[in-house]
This record gives sequence, C-alpha cells and structure tokens, in this order.
Amino acid sequence: MSFEVPEHVKPIRARVREFIETRVYPREPELDRGGDAAWAVMAELMAEAKAADLWALGHPKDIGGHGMPFLDYVFINEVVGRSEHAMIALGTHSLQDSIMLNLYAAPDWRDRYLKPLVAGEVFPSFAMTEPDVAGSDPRQMRTSAVLEAGEWVINGRKWFTTGANRAAYTTVMCRTEPNAPPHQAFSMIVVPTDTPGYNIVRETPVMGMLGGHCEVDYDNVRVSEANLLGPRGEGFKIAQQRLGPGRIYHCMRWLGQAQRAFDLMCERSNSRVAFGSTLAEKQQVQVMIFESLAEIQACRLLTLQAASKIDAGSEARVEIGVIKVVGARMLHNVIDRAIQIYGAKGVTSDTPLERMYRHARFGRIYDGPDEVHIATTARRILKQCKNGRPFDFAP
Repeated sequence: MSFEVPEHVKPIRARVREFIETRVYPREPELDRGGDAAWAVMAELMAEAKAADLWALGHPKDIGGHGMPFLDYVFINEVVGRSEHAMIALGTHSLQDSIMLNLYAAPDWRDRYLKPLVAGEVFPSFAMTEPDVAGSDPRQMRTSAVLEAGEWVINGRKWFTTGANRAAYTTVMCRTEPNAPPHQAFSMIVVPTDTPGYNIVRETPVMGMLGGHCEVDYDNVRVSEANLLGPRGEGFKIAQQRLGPGRIYHCMRWLGQAQRAFDLMCERSNSRVAFGSTLAEKQQVQVMIFESLAEIQACRLLTLQAASKIDAGSEARVEIGVIKVVGARMLHNVIDRAIQIYGAKGVTSDTPLERMYRHARFGRIYDGPDEVHIATTARRILKQCKNGRPFDFAP
C-alpha cells in the first residue's frame, strides 16, 4: 500500500496549489470581510477557475464535473484546504449535495437544480441541527413533516443551516415516521428557500467562520410529496452516505490548513532573531517543529488509510471516527504552535493564523463532536474484540 501522491495526480495537484497561492491568497483579506463585495471577488475567482479548467474536479462527469476518482480527489482536497475560500472558488463545496441530489431526488428536482448546482450558479444548504435539542444526539430532532393531500407540511426550527441566505434550496431532515424506531423515523425533504413559511430568523454569529450560518423557522412550509429525497425513513442512511466521504475531505482540508501553518511556522523560525540567534536555533522552537511534523504526518497517513478503505468499498466507520478526532486535535495544535512562534503578530489579522485558529476550534464539534466519535468508535472496536478476538490493525 502506497500513500504517495499518484504520478497522474501530481500535475493537476500542482496547478490547484498554484491557483490557490497566486489567485486566492492575495484576495483573502477582501473575502474575509464578507458581504456583497466579497461575493463579487468570489465570482471572479470562480470564473478564473473555470477558465483554468480547475472547476468541479471531483464531481462525476455525468453531472458536469471532471470525474476524478475518489482517492485521486482526496489528494486534491489536501491542497484545497490551504485556504477555506478555495472550496467555493474551485467548486468543491457542492460535491456531496450534488451527488445526493443525483442519486435520490425526483427527476424534476434533478433537472431544476443539478446542472446549475455543479456549475456554481446556485448554492445548496443542509438543515439538520436544531437549537433546542442536543446536536450530538440527532435522534431527538423535533422538526416534523406530515403528508397532507400530496404535500409535506413542515414545522420546526433549524440552525447552522450554512448558506441558507444564499441557497436556492435546503435539504431538511424531518421526522416523518413518528412511530418508527429513531434511526428509521427521519426523512430528507428538498425545500426551495423561497417557499412561503421558510423564514430566516437570523444569521447566527459563529467564532472564526465567515457568516451565512442561519437559523431558520419552518412555519407550515408546504412542498410537494415529490420533494422527498430518497425513501421515507431513510434520512439517517442517506446522511451517512453524505457524511462518510465528506469527513475524509474535511480531514484532508485540515491537513492543508495545518501544512500552511507549518510553512509559516518554519519561515518565521528561520527569519526571526531573538537573543542573538534565530528562533530556529532555540530548542523549544525545534520541539514545536518536530511535534507539528509528527502530528501532521501521522494524521495524514491515518486519513489516507481511511480513504483507501472507502475507495475499496468499506464504510470504514472505525477509521473515520479516529481521523475525525485526531485530525481536529492536530489542526488546533499546529496552528497554536505557529501562533506561539509568531508571538503577538500571530494573533493579528496580518497573518492568516488568527482566523485559522478560531475556525479550527469548530472542527471538534461539527460533523459530530469528539466525544461521540470516541464513544461510538470504542464500542465498535470492543464489539470486534468480544470472546477473546484481538482487534485486527490491518484488516
């Protein structure tokens, strides 16, 4: 098993990195400010990515993308992660939503949304988390959808619906089977954001994020029965299909962020002089460089192993649980050390580190908090080890 970047991926990976470093990095200050001006800049970058033939690299060809295989595209995400803005600039943000739409939506919805979604002409959003119940236990979700005369009537409240204020539609997780077991009680329903009763209450301020994380009230929202995404009661099953590969991409992007912080850390160490020598000559700084490299490389190998298992057809539940926790911790640690080496400048917006640090803290919460991944992963391991069977570290 080799975790080297494949030779056929290296050229496109290098082009993606050059685009991010020469086109996206210089515009990050404008993009960070948000608002209409930032979106105008983003539109320019999206057009440049399309002109450079770097758009939607991981989307399947039959829906308008380049069709890069999963494992090849994993290596691209490692570079995309160097700037959070690159996800939208390169059209990677809609990958999981477009695949779910293609697999499970009724033909009318595929015709209406799929092509413009892949082209970046419309944006998706996904609604699962609710303000009044623990997001770590989604079985408690209260938003309901009742079928009446061929229409779903949706009532409830969601928050952290990322991009709802710009999205054409929201995929809403609703309780449709009130008498079913918890994991068979929920369905996904496509709701256009201009539907009457779809009310954005506020844009929730979130530490380190760029805005657009909306709280939405569903007040007797009525949509056609055909807006169901997949079969009734299979919302959690579909969500797992969406989130499993998505967590691989998350972790690879975290590696890109950490590698950028590591580059900045090394540059500062070699150029900054204190007490008669560069920081690079201080033993405590050398320890931070060593620990950062070790954590990045360990996390990288864990993530690529999980990706290779998914590519081979496994759900890789244990591996994904491990990388989600280890990756989030690694990201925080590396950025934290980089800030320490930069000193006071590291907590200013003169470097990308202060924003990266705030954003990194969210990694231990979204897509499942650390505590849930640790508990569920440990249970799976212990189940495999029942009756004296040792855990197979190389299955």
